[in-house]
Amino acid sequence: MTQGAGQGPEVERTATLRDFRVPAYVNEAGPYPAGPPSAQTVPPPLEEGGPAVDEGYPDAYTPTQRDLPVLQRADTVQVAVDPAPAPVQQQPPAGPGPLYVVGDVHGYIDQLVAALQEQGLVDAAGQWCAGTARLWFLGDFTDRGPDGIGVIDLVMRLSAEAAAAGGYCKALMGNHELLLLGAKRFGDTPVNSGAGTATFQAAWLLNGGQKSDMDRLQDHHLQWMARLDAVEEVDGYLLVHSDTTAYLDYGDSIEAVNDTVRETLTRNDADECWDLFRKFTKRFSFRDEGGADAVRSLLDTYGGTRIVHGHSPIPYLLGEVGSEEGDEPAAPVVEGPHIYADGLAIAMDGGVTMAGKLLVQQLPLDA
Repeated sequence: MTQGAGQGPEVERTATLRDFRVPAYVNEAGPYPAGPPSAQTVPPPLEEGGPAVDEGYPDAYTPTQRDLPVLQRADTVQVAVDPAPAPVQQQPPAGPGPLYVVGDVHGYIDQLVAALQEQGLVDAAGQWCAGTARLWFLGDFTDRGPDGIGVIDLVMRLSAEAAAAGGYCKALMGNHELLLLGAKRFGDTPVNSGAGTATFQAAWLLNGGQKSDMDRLQDHHLQWMARLDAVEEVDGYLLVHSDTTAYLDYGDSIEAVNDTVRETLTRNDADECWDLFRKFTKRFSFRDEGGADAVRSLLDTYGGTRIVHGHSPIPYLLGEVGSEEGDEPAAPVVEGPHIYADGLAIAMDGGVTMAGKLLVQQLPLDA
């Protein structure tokens, strides 16, 4: 989460179709020559006393079952029909496609589409064009920027298109998804913030909530957000949203953490949801002294060899923007992900909300 440029270090403000044979027309001497019946010699009756056949056929005559000659199998012309070709077997992909991760988007849909196009993941029309590639969003789709709901709609659509192509597009739960869910569900219901009384509505507004997002928020958006996983491990990368060890409070396995988060949201208790939001808002656990050990505590518990997160803008991790004393912030310069904590952590929030870069990165990433 970030604030606009010039506002000091970001602090989340939580307080307040078959075969067939085709007979030719035949008489006792054999088949008729080609041509319509009206141009051919009419055969005599096949049996004495049998029904006579008309001397000629009118144009466009079509024989009926009653006046068709009786055909024996030897009278017919055997036409060889090639069997239908076997369907072409689709070759299964040799393996999973390349892996990409996306940092915090915060409603900046134009920047997101441009970054996905640059990586060859979507075409000029914004449609998935990356086949079996795998794409993970690290959370925080809404707030601060102009079109959070548009971003969610795009991610949901790309999820369907990627799956149809043999790849996937998935997303993690960010603290701003929790915040928007809380603001919609609980509004001004007081919660115990640990520092007095607070409400989700107030905290949402203080942290960049956009009225246009709330106005366009629908049930399917809420259901999608509430079902997001909080933690995943892919190709040795532990993917989370926040650079915090607070995930350890929710289970000792990835499955346990994800189940606990979903169960908490299902219970719909304002105070429980607030505590979940507050913990997912913590940051900078991997930045300072002991940061590498903090990363190892997560890797040892959940697996993986490196952790990839969003949440904390790279300029803040580098100490390049502002201070609590109100120093004038420098313009953020972010060229790519930030690797730190003894090479164990990869930060993906390029600070798009502060004129930084919205990052889409293919993994692996060399240290």
